[in-house]
Amino acid sequence: MVYNFNAGPAILPQPVLEHVQQELRDYQGRGMSIMEMSHRSKEYEVINAEAEQRFKRLLRVGDSYRVLFMQGGASTQFALVPMNFLAQGQTADYLLTGVWSEKASEEAAKLGMVHIAGTTHEEHYCRIPRPEELKFSEQPAYVHMTTNNTIYGTQWHALPEVGERPLVADMSSDIMSRPLAAEKFALIYAGAQKNLGPAGVTVVLVRESWLATAPKTLQTMLRYATYAKNNSLYNTPPVFAVYMLNLVLQWLEAQGGLTAMAERNQRKAAVLYAAIDQSHGFYRGHAAPDSRSLMNVTFRLPTEELEKAFVSAATDAGMVGLAGHRSVGGIRASLYNAQTLEACQSLAYFMNDFAHAHG
Repeated sequence: MVYNFNAGPAILPQPVLEHVQQELRDYQGRGMSIMEMSHRSKEYEVINAEAEQRFKRLLRVGDSYRVLFMQGGASTQFALVPMNFLAQGQTADYLLTGVWSEKASEEAAKLGMVHIAGTTHEEHYCRIPRPEELKFSEQPAYVHMTTNNTIYGTQWHALPEVGERPLVADMSSDIMSRPLAAEKFALIYAGAQKNLGPAGVTVVLVRESWLATAPKTLQTMLRYATYAKNNSLYNTPPVFAVYMLNLVLQWLEAQGGLTAMAERNQRKAAVLYAAIDQSHGFYRGHAAPDSRSLMNVTFRLPTEELEKAFVSAATDAGMVGLAGHRSVGGIRASLYNAQTLEACQSLAYFMNDFAHAHG
């Protein structure tokens, strides 16, 4: 048994893994695995419908929204959003807070005009832009944001005020981690492999009235409307990934929903940020305190040699996945919903011991 701090694919709830193990070869007495069943079967249609309803119930949105189960990861959504909603001659506003929002804006710029409405690029994305720094276009096709930045360890703790402009968010790394005014969004997308389930399925929540504005001339499999009209069953969906996602959503409900998750995640993150702040400068957090992520705790040590030694020693102690993203280095501990307080406390103890030995 190890403590898994990987950024994604990431830790999954232990009860979910045990449930899957029990059903892997025989799903509910059917004599075969869910992976072997037709996506047109009644068994899978129930799973598919349950997952959509649970997703909406947890985010407290009603029938004016659809939940789509797609493939291609969030990176494909970077292109699909402007393909569906950035018409010729229109401008889309992008809020840049890290690598993934940059990539999303670059994809949109291949299809239309992009206006950078706010960025902290010059500060190495150490914080979220302040409200007074945001400069939106008068009538953009939409405003795009990334709610949590896995590489830099920053997170939006309050939504930007965008007025009547459609708001779009990549929530891949903090979806379902806290209560959210989901009705303020025209579209939310998230790769499942951090907070929702295994890699292979991407979830899209989209307001149906906005969905109707997309062009009908777009290729069939590139249109969100295709998935909505066919309940994500136009072609073969990632059946096993959706099955597991439904179980994770069920686990979330059993834990007390998003309010309980937020309290749990705040406790976990507080343990590690305290270890950083009380290290007398041995550990240096990347994110400004008011922008710190509850999902990804990022920090540096005095030298790269010490960082390598830290990762190696942590691995030997049963704590894996702590190396920072290859583009920035350092250390990153990912604390997604399934991560335990025990794991965070063990890492904090290790951090204290390492600092005393090498400081």
